[in-house]
This record gives sequence, structure tokens and C-alpha cells, in this order.
Amino acid sequence: MANIKSAKKRIKVTATKTARNKAIKSKVRTYVRKVEEAVAKKDAEAAKTALREAVSVISKAGSKGVYHKNTCARKISRLSKAVNEIA
Repeated sequence: MANIKSAKKRIKVTATKTARNKAIKSKVRTYVRKVEEAVAKKDAEAAKTALREAVSVISKAGSKGVYHKNTCARKISRLSKAVNEIA
């Protein structure tokens, strides 16, 4: 365990940020899964709606620094491609 006050604070801050990042990543995975399920069912309308929501969540995660911007772009691109193939 840390003895220095600043080190103790860093442990708390890291725990807080880790929990936040974990929650955001979990939300992104949920929305990505919704899109993939709609694509698997070949339901174009549901897939488009889910894609719109997923893009929003992924972009927010990128702007908050949870994901690198290229990672966000790649995820969005792959989802869009999958939705466009069934539409």
C-alpha cells in the first residue's frame, strides 16, 4: 500500500477512471451486439436504427478518450458495412 499522499490519491483516481472506462466499454459492446443481432436476423430497419444509436455511443466513447479515434472509426465502418450489405 502507498504511503505518500499523492500516491494514495492516484490510486483512488485510477480506480474511478477504470470504473468509468469499463462502464463505457460495456455500453459500446452492448450497442454493437444489438447491431450484429439485427444484421444476423437480416432485419434492415432494426439494423439501421441500432446502427444510428451505436455510432453515437462509439463516437462519445472516442471523444471521452476511452477509445482511440481510429478504433472508433474502424468499429463504425465495420458496422456500417454489415448494415449496408443487408439493406
